[in-house]
Amino acid sequence: MTNPVIPTIRPARPEDVPAVVAMVHELAEYERAPDQCHLTTEQLTSALFGTAPALFGHVAVDEHDQPIGFALWFLNFSTWAGVHGIYLEDLYVRPTARGTGAGRLLLATLADICVRRGYRRLEWWMIDWNPAAGFYASIGAEQMSEWVPYRLSGDALRDLAGQVAAAGTRTDDRPGRVPDRGDEA
Repeated sequence: MTNPVIPTIRPARPEDVPAVVAMVHELAEYERAPDQCHLTTEQLTSALFGTAPALFGHVAVDEHDQPIGFALWFLNFSTWAGVHGIYLEDLYVRPTARGTGAGRLLLATLADICVRRGYRRLEWWMIDWNPAAGFYASIGAEQMSEWVPYRLSGDALRDLAGQVAAAGTRTDDRPGRVPDRGDEA
């Protein structure tokens, strides 16, 4: 039996986007929610490589430079610590590449970015039945239980947004740091 080739971790490139999109859909299937995943190649290309990207990505590649796993992440900010951190949106390694160290290396790469940049946290969410919980515990990750997640989406999101106009408030069009205006946030 030969030892598996240790994958290489590198920043995602535009040519990796179709493979990453396919893996996002594989992840949705794994998490029993394929009907909720609508990500397209165009959307991910824009998010990663558009004029003001706020999403970042790394891929684990095999010896042929083919993506076998990915980590998509963005910066968050702790007002208490006063510094940024990394929020890992998704981490996925294809089943055929599990056991190669790709997942650990992807997380180690993000941890390295945090340490080099002075960020204090690397955070993510995991679905409660995911067997990766044991792996996360083995690398020292702590399950957070004192914070309760909330989400606003769909009609509730639109209803709340509609309260701005209903309240008669004015929109302040003075320059400022608003990501949808092309500023780097």
